[in-house]
Amino acid sequence: MTDQKAYDEEYYRRWYHDPERRVIRPAAVARKVHLVMSIAESLLERPIRSVLDVGCGEAPWRAQLMRVRPNVRYVGVESSAYAVQRFGASRGIVQGTFGTLGALRLKGPFDLIVVCDVLHYVPTSELTPGLDAIASLLGGAAYLEAYTTADEIEGDHADWHHRSTRAYLRQFARADLHHVGMHCYVGGDLVKDTAALERGQS
Repeated sequence: MTDQKAYDEEYYRRWYHDPERRVIRPAAVARKVHLVMSIAESLLERPIRSVLDVGCGEAPWRAQLMRVRPNVRYVGVESSAYAVQRFGASRGIVQGTFGTLGALRLKGPFDLIVVCDVLHYVPTSELTPGLDAIASLLGGAAYLEAYTTADEIEGDHADWHHRSTRAYLRQFARADLHHVGMHCYVGGDLVKDTAALERGQS
C-alpha cells in the first residue's frame, strides 16, 4: 500500500468499522486466518511460530492468530502513519511499504507471510522488490491475495492497479513463488514437498 491517499483514522472507520460500508467483517477475517494457518501448518507439519503481515492496517489478523496460537511471533508492516502511531507498540507494527520490505531488516524466516487485500494497491515499481523480499523471508507459506481484471470487486477502488492474472503469475514465478491454491504460495525450498496437482500443473 502507498500513501497516495490518506490511510488515516477516517479511512479505517469507513472501510473497516462502519457497519454500513465496511467490506470485511471479523468473522470473514477469522475464516481466512484459519484457512491460511491450516495450509501453512499442513505444509510445515507443525504449528506456526512466526507471522509477517504486510499492509496489516490495524492488524485484525493478529487478534485472530493470537486466539489460536497465543505464542506466535507477529510482525506487522504498514505504511499508514496513523495505524503505526496508534497501534504500533501494542500490536507489533512497524512502518514500511510493500516495496521497502527488503530495507526493514526483518528477522526471518517467517512460517507464514500474509499480504491480504494489498497487492492490487501496490505500484508496479514496488512489486519486484517487494516479492523478492517476501521470497527471501519466507520459510513456510505466503498468502498473497490479489484480484485481477477478471474479477468483480467491491470496496475501495482508489489507487487500484488493474493487472491481469497473467501479469501476477509472471511476477510470482519470477520471484520463485509457487501457487498451491487459495491465494497461497510456497518458495523453492518447500515446493518439492507439494504435489503437481496442488501446484496446478498438468
